[in-house]
Amino acid sequence: MLKIDKMKYTPINLKSKLSKFSEHWSPKVIAEMNDYQFKLVKLQGDFVWHSHPDTDEAFIVLDGAMTIEFRDDSVGLSSGEMFLVPKCVEHKPRADNECKIMGIEPKGVVNTGNSGGELTAENDVWI
Repeated sequence: MLKIDKMKYTPINLKSKLSKFSEHWSPKVIAEMNDYQFKLVKLQGDFVWHSHPDTDEAFIVLDGAMTIEFRDDSVGLSSGEMFLVPKCVEHKPRADNECKIMGIEPKGVVNTGNSGGELTAENDVWI
């Protein structure tokens, strides 16, 4: 008979996870589902123009407000709202005040996409 260890039924507390870091633009992984990672990020100020050639990008605002700029428009998001940026679409997130979000994307996606630069965060950092 195959022995299966009992799964731990423990919820992930988002507020507790967010309290464990203070840096901006540095995604932290909190869970993985199939090939996707759930990441918490604190945003403040301007990010870089970038795109992701192989994947869409999900932004779910947990606290605060942010804007996602596009070359021809922008979208504002506040707490409780979500927006999907399609793959290959150049965009630049920004937040006037600290904004806390959850991002969902495939494992291995670099936060600055095809742009690189000083805001490129270390990948696959768990909290």
